[in-house]
Amino acid sequence: MPPPYICFPITTLSVNLIIDIGNSRVKSALFQKGQLIRQQMHECFDPARIAALWEREEPEKAIISNVGKEVEWPNGWDFPFIELGASTPLPFSNKYKSPATLGRDRLALTAAAVLKFPGQNCLVIDTGTCITYDFVDRHAVYHGGGISPGLQMRLRSLNHYTSRLPLVNYQQNFDPIIGDTTDNSILSGTVGGFKREVYATIVAYQERYPDILTMITGGDAYMFDDLLKNSIFAAPDFLMTGLNHILDYNAERL
Repeated sequence: MPPPYICFPITTLSVNLIIDIGNSRVKSALFQKGQLIRQQMHECFDPARIAALWEREEPEKAIISNVGKEVEWPNGWDFPFIELGASTPLPFSNKYKSPATLGRDRLALTAAAVLKFPGQNCLVIDTGTCITYDFVDRHAVYHGGGISPGLQMRLRSLNHYTSRLPLVNYQQNFDPIIGDTTDNSILSGTVGGFKREVYATIVAYQERYPDILTMITGGDAYMFDDLLKNSIFAAPDFLMTGLNHILDYNAERL
């Protein structure tokens, strides 16, 4: 394992390399002056190939967030990097009672909320492999949230844990209340339940914090386009933005 922090100089035109190793995918991106320049999906985490992909842009520093399996850490990179972990200084106060178990992705999403919406109560919903709910208050204090199975996990579990239920792929043309076939019944119950859970969670937070802002991100965020209005926003690239903010925050402190 690498040391958690490596000292490096910071320049106004520095390029940051951001790497997110998720449960089902690996993504890398370049940021400059807080702006996303370009990003790339990868089949696996291969430090040499990722470095070679971005070498023309000459990244000066990097951050790696890993929520998946153990990986081989970079050896021979000519720029320093930070491994995001429980001891990494964050641009918000963390009141989570088990910080060592808090997902790196949840840290990054909270950092993005603090950056993009300072002085606001924020709920960030990530619709990925799992659905995560993360709440940070107007004073940049993170309190926690919730975790539940994501849509694909729900669909696969019905097939895996039963003898006869099929594995159904999501499609849009079904009655969200009454399924008229087994496939449609699975979609009605699973997709309908998935969406109703998110709706109900947003309402519960709004009842407690009437001025709360909600961000929806992740692979299934498009399913909530009907929700987007005054206090609910689509947040593409929110996780990568948060990782970049954490990297810049640490660079300034070192």
